[in-house]
Amino acid sequence: MSDSVNTPEAPRSASPGTAPSRGRDKAEPRFPDGPKADPAGSHFERRIRSFQPRRSRVTAGQADALQRLWHRWGLDIDGQRVLDLAELFGNDHPVVLEIGFGMGEATAQMAAADPGTNILAVDVHTPGQGNLLGLAERNGLANVRVGNGDAIILLREMLAPDSLDGLRVFFPDPWPKKRHHKRRLIQPDFLTLAAARLRPGAILHCATDWEPYAEQMLEVLTVHPAYENTSPDGGFAPRPAFRPLTRFEGQGLDKGHAVNDLLFRRVPHRSLP
Repeated sequence: MSDSVNTPEAPRSASPGTAPSRGRDKAEPRFPDGPKADPAGSHFERRIRSFQPRRSRVTAGQADALQRLWHRWGLDIDGQRVLDLAELFGNDHPVVLEIGFGMGEATAQMAAADPGTNILAVDVHTPGQGNLLGLAERNGLANVRVGNGDAIILLREMLAPDSLDGLRVFFPDPWPKKRHHKRRLIQPDFLTLAAARLRPGAILHCATDWEPYAEQMLEVLTVHPAYENTSPDGGFAPRPAFRPLTRFEGQGLDKGHAVNDLLFRRVPHRSLP
């Protein structure tokens, strides 16, 4: 997962392979036809965020994709309306929400392998947004939409009950320091919110290479009344074939990191805490 905030950068001189700077005024949008820097603005209370700022350069190709394709396949998460997902994708295929897609390579592979499933991929990392849009265009992936902003606002304000057929959270920020554990995304309150948007039978799929976080995920999911473990032994699941092995994951495996997948099913509706 790319855990970052879309923070405008100060103008810099261009370097090879990057979008040129033209002395942009601070008040001028970084991408006039692309994602907004803070789409929800001050409409919602500030809360403890599960992502952290990370400044990255945007290449010329990524900037071009953001400018040309955002109006077609991009979505600013402003919290001001409930989405009609059939209208957003132009069909009534099942929709899976992916929170945190990094540079989008794995998302694009999953979309290509399953064109009958729509993927609403959300991140706040501008280079990744541009990269995924470019991949979608080059590979003809009509089943991908790119969301920009806070996934909590999307779930709480912009998605209808039972509107999702799946939720994927791959390699979220583990926030390893104990004092930062409250920032981890997979917490009881988040699971309750997600359950309200997942139809019965939908799969929540998490993956992490940080073993203490994997253990916490397993613990909170196991005791939550809205979910049941698809693993017969009640533990972690083998990596399913549809989840690509990413470059990031491969580097971790080379270093001896253990990667754990968790696949939990949304149970039929019952009273939630």
